[in-house]
Amino acid sequence: MDIFQIFYNSKNEENAYYMAKYMKDKFHFLGLKKPERVALSKEFLKLKKKDKEIDWEFIFKCYDMPEREFHYLAIDYMDKVKDLFMPGDMGNIEKLIMTKSWWDTVDYINKIVGHIAMKYPEVKDSIIRRWIYSDNIWLKRISIIFQLKYKEKTDKDFLKEAILNNSQTDEFFINKAIGWALREYSKTNKEWVKDFIENNSLSNLSVREGSRYLD
Repeated sequence: MDIFQIFYNSKNEENAYYMAKYMKDKFHFLGLKKPERVALSKEFLKLKKKDKEIDWEFIFKCYDMPEREFHYLAIDYMDKVKDLFMPGDMGNIEKLIMTKSWWDTVDYINKIVGHIAMKYPEVKDSIIRRWIYSDNIWLKRISIIFQLKYKEKTDKDFLKEAILNNSQTDEFFINKAIGWALREYSKTNKEWVKDFIENNSLSNLSVREGSRYLD
């Protein structure tokens, strides 16, 4: 099954134009909206889900393609086989985060990082902590938001470290991530988030987003 040809055969120029515009013309598109992409890849991913180890060759082949839908396909595959990931795969995941980066792929990969770090807690301290201090904004973003679904299992000290070491910036995607992380954690620990916002210097965006559920 040639999934690349299947995608190309369904190309939609009009959709591609508007999808590229939505992404500020940073990427080329085939024009496959998510429901169609999911439908076209369903059988392929059903077969790939049986993989016994991560097919990094396939993932990087997808990322070498110019069209954004193939990058999404790579991450769709990663999501299907997320239980196969080991701490040793984090180097390749880091490469992906820094490749053709924008919020759409990074936030999708973030879910997989969160899954791996929950399963292998050593990843948090050995790898993700380093991302807090990276020069790459997307690695920083994930260091802030990878615990979004952790609820009561959230490492508050780690979250605090990630936020405070990145809060003095005008970078939208960082300040938005800080607000997002605080807002999500406020569903579990409203008092901690309220106290954190009151006692630390954060951007207006971070405060606005983080305070949404505090009233």
